[in-house]
Amino acid sequence: MDSLNRILRSKVFTLAVMLFILILIFTIITSGRFLSAANMRNILNSMVIVSFLAVGVAFLIISGCIDLSLGAVGTLCGCLMGIIITNWGLPWYVGFLAAIILGIGCGALNAVMVNVLNFQPFIATLAMASIAESLSYVITNGVRIVLDNDAITFIGTARMFGQIPLNMSISLIFLLVYGIILAKTKFGRKVYICGSNKQAARLVGLNPKKISYVLFMNAGFLAALSGCIYASRLKNATVTGISGQQFAGVTAAILGGVSFGGGSGGMLGCFMGLLVLNVFNNGMLCVGINTYVQTIFSGILLIVALTLDFISQRNQDILILKKSLSK
Repeated sequence: MDSLNRILRSKVFTLAVMLFILILIFTIITSGRFLSAANMRNILNSMVIVSFLAVGVAFLIISGCIDLSLGAVGTLCGCLMGIIITNWGLPWYVGFLAAIILGIGCGALNAVMVNVLNFQPFIATLAMASIAESLSYVITNGVRIVLDNDAITFIGTARMFGQIPLNMSISLIFLLVYGIILAKTKFGRKVYICGSNKQAARLVGLNPKKISYVLFMNAGFLAALSGCIYASRLKNATVTGISGQQFAGVTAAILGGVSFGGGSGGMLGCFMGLLVLNVFNNGMLCVGINTYVQTIFSGILLIVALTLDFISQRNQDILILKKSLSK
């Protein structure tokens, strides 16, 4: 009975109910078209780009930090890959590796600003976002870079068994691997401890700054991967790229139960948050809602997610206070 109560009170169960209601509503409105195999595949495929950003930012939020530069950094990395392959004529793997190294480097620079210069994470990463966005315009002159390379476009357009997009399989594998790292490894436990209480983490011999470097660099790596896959999918790199996906990643993570207070959340919840967000966006598209109105609703969804997180965190603090007073 206790196990059943825990399941019913869990964030994942709440999201599953929300997902079911959304699917039911959109299926009724669209007379069943929403549940077509092609549309289900579109929903899963639309999760790919956001999923990498959501995983990167989720790890950071759980540890007590945040990165608001991932969309801009991913866009810059996609543009760099395009220039190296198309404009410079170098092999695809050189462009891809250069983009990944750039993403990791941006993450390392964010970590330096946070841990050495003691900037607040949101200030440091907003500055990085501004720099990355401007650099994208500088290196491309605002011009779209066409990616006419079979190897790199294969990643974004290939299908397994004729139906399943390769990049979707890659994103699901990453979600699974990072979920195992977070839930089943010593490093994952360190991330949770640092997010719960950095002072306590130091007292038990952990180095929160070292973990912060790893997580910022990991987020930069995932942003670069997301930007490269997006460019390979469209067969071109643009200065807008995945910049608009930044807050979708944060929304999915918070919706999935990753608390802004740090120390809680998981990849299963993050995956469910991604599903809810993409079902919601796809459903509005199916019923003919204007794209700009969709953006408004996505913003409202983020506010709702943050409000629920605040209420949950406050209730948890009250419960801890009551327990301490009763002793």
